[in-house]
Amino acid sequence: MRFGSTFAWASPGADAGSFNNPAYAALLERDCQLLVPENEMKWEYQSSAENVYNWTRADQMLAYAESKGMEMRGHCFLWYIQERFPAWLRSYDMGANPRATAERLVRTHVQSTARHFGNRIKSWDVINEAIDPATGNVRTNILHTAVGGDNSILDLAFRTARAELPTAELVYNDYMDWGSTTHRNGVLNLLRGFRDRNVPIDALGIQSHIGFYSSGAAQDIANAQIPAMRTFLDAVVALGYKLIITEFDVSDRNRTGTVAQRDEDVAVYGRAWLDLLFSYPQLKDVLVWGMNDKYSWLQNFGTPRPDGQPLRPLPYDASAQPKRFYTAIGDAFAATTARPAPT
Repeated sequence: MRFGSTFAWASPGADAGSFNNPAYAALLERDCQLLVPENEMKWEYQSSAENVYNWTRADQMLAYAESKGMEMRGHCFLWYIQERFPAWLRSYDMGANPRATAERLVRTHVQSTARHFGNRIKSWDVINEAIDPATGNVRTNILHTAVGGDNSILDLAFRTARAELPTAELVYNDYMDWGSTTHRNGVLNLLRGFRDRNVPIDALGIQSHIGFYSSGAAQDIANAQIPAMRTFLDAVVALGYKLIITEFDVSDRNRTGTVAQRDEDVAVYGRAWLDLLFSYPQLKDVLVWGMNDKYSWLQNFGTPRPDGQPLRPLPYDASAQPKRFYTAIGDAFAATTARPAPT
């Protein structure tokens, strides 16, 4: 089983979670076997107009990963949220035959991206976050509307990716966790539909942005939520899907106490999550969504902590010192059964 992290592009020497920041790169090179770009491969970020791409940053990131003997995952072909489409696509004129137009746009994008990177990337998040967590239904957006509200755009993205990348691992990625029954059920229904239609998908990416949904001891909160999550995971692997932890972090936004107490809660809660997922031999890879608290996306997302302190959701603190969470991750790896890396 491999461990990895997200990373970003920034100018050389910038204070960022980037391979161009020597202090951050040292953490990546110390602990990781695979990496994933945070934003630099997303359609929204690298396409300023139809059929116009700027791969400079992603290319530099892939070259860095390869130079250090690490694989880089592809993230992602299609983030299925209207606001996460390229600006030009959000108001695109679909014309007299909107289905054909939408299919052409998606097919061309997947082909262009796959052909640019080729076999250098062995695992791709093809679709990201297609399920509305509030309803459990597939999200509505300009592409979804253009094809009459069915799931054919999702199917097309996977089928096109498989045609272009016959040996790559193709992943559906979403953030359902042990906190939302509706979201889990929606994802499970989507995965069942993919299998019914023989859509080529190899694995479910479980983002694993977990947080504390109630008060009480961290282990008690986890124990109360494990049975429902296990039922979900049992159903997923019964359909023949592999599992990947793709974006792991543990938010302490709602935890009180000293920094040491919060760090202990994060470690206990995160270890419970890993132990649950590690009990499935179908799990092959684990990626955290950053190594250093200072650069976590959570610092700028959602409401601040009531005490105004920074969040501490990642293995290393803002001074790049390992925390209890780091130890908990290592202990979880040490305790699990060895398994081969994906092929």
